[in-house]
Amino acid sequence: MNTITDRHQFILKKLSEKGQVTIPQLMDEMKVSGVTIRKDLKLLEEKKLLFRTRGGGSINNPYAIERPIDEKEFIKSEEKKKIAKAALSLIGQNDSIIIASGTTVFELARQLYPSKRIIVITPALKVALELINRPNVEILQLGGLVHQSSSSTAGSFAEKVLDELSCGVLFIGVDGIDLEHGLTITNIVEASLNQKMIRLAQTVVVLADSSKFDRRGLGKICNLDQIDYIITDGEVSRETVNKIEKSGVKVIIAE
Repeated sequence: MNTITDRHQFILKKLSEKGQVTIPQLMDEMKVSGVTIRKDLKLLEEKKLLFRTRGGGSINNPYAIERPIDEKEFIKSEEKKKIAKAALSLIGQNDSIIIASGTTVFELARQLYPSKRIIVITPALKVALELINRPNVEILQLGGLVHQSSSSTAGSFAEKVLDELSCGVLFIGVDGIDLEHGLTITNIVEASLNQKMIRLAQTVVVLADSSKFDRRGLGKICNLDQIDYIITDGEVSRETVNKIEKSGVKVIIAE
């Protein structure tokens, strides 16, 4: 199976039969290296013929159903690092920010080393644990029921705390960005909390890799005109970027 066309046809055939494939399985059946298969999976994903997952590929969108945060973390991990790095510049002189739940915004927490004191408000336990001993960072952890798949709090307790707060910038992740329907997530329980965080923030920044565009999750959190920035990777189409920017949202492509 030497040609790229043959390999791609084989992968798509296996996907149609089983719904998902693994890199070790493909290496064994196709007699090619893991590096070659990863490149093939990346190309097929770019053509929107499959979705890459940890260790393989799937015919189903991994964001269309709710998956554990530890599993989502490995999807487009390099793109998420670049997006998080680009987001750091938007903190500016603000002394308080919100980092919501999700793997892309968690990457922002990993890269956050402020030179001056900043308060980070977050519902995400992983974000709080990442920043707990970070110099110049104070954490305000939102309370409430912890949702197992996201390791994040949601519900009336968390929302009540927000009644007394305001912040400069909200960094939020989403599972779907649709030009007409708006921004969505798969966890409907967390949708209400995200809506409230959006209302209290002076600036709303969405961190989302290119796989999130033209997709919808279960719970809507806002319309496009309620956000200020979207930071994404270079795989998003120029047509999509132009349409979003016409709605008044600044799109930043992370390099």
